[in-house]
Amino acid sequence: MNLSRDAAYSLMTEWTQSESLRKHMLSVEAAVTAYARERGAPEEIWGIAALLHDYDYERYPIADGEDKKGHPYIGVANLQTLGYPKLIADAILGHADYTGVKRTSDLAKVLYACDEITGLITAAVLVRPDKDIANQTLKSLKKKFKDKGFARGVVRDDVRRGAEELGLELWEHVEFVLKAMQAKAAELGLDGSLIQK
Repeated sequence: MNLSRDAAYSLMTEWTQSESLRKHMLSVEAAVTAYARERGAPEEIWGIAALLHDYDYERYPIADGEDKKGHPYIGVANLQTLGYPKLIADAILGHADYTGVKRTSDLAKVLYACDEITGLITAAVLVRPDKDIANQTLKSLKKKFKDKGFARGVVRDDVRRGAEELGLELWEHVEFVLKAMQAKAAELGLDGSLIQK
């Protein structure tokens, strides 16, 4: 099997048409890969898990009850058929609490910790007049985080739990993810290029 970032990206774009969902997976990839680099873990493998963690969501939104016929079960089954390693499959299953799969690997914990917070950061940038992540501050993110009406889909308890599982203080984690996303601003469409001219 071809375990490469290019192959994973092709699979993700084949299964996902939504530009915002693609950007979400790229944002999580940026954060997870930065953590891999910091921890001396295999960046490509960690990045692939992040890039594919929601790739089946558009086709199979959420598993219904015990039938396991939705996200992330369908995507993981496909990855297993394609020969992706168990480490990636388990991390993807573990990012969805309702699967009951425990996050035992560092990869699984990092993927979970980065998933929700990238959504909050993206939402905060997109409401900025300049739509430029380079100008996004941690102070502003703290205010947005406390405002339950802002980015309602972001589960704040998951963000807190994710930082806890990494053994990090919440805002240390958020700042790390923000910096990782800032480094990939153009690829994520968060470099101010979305402003209507």
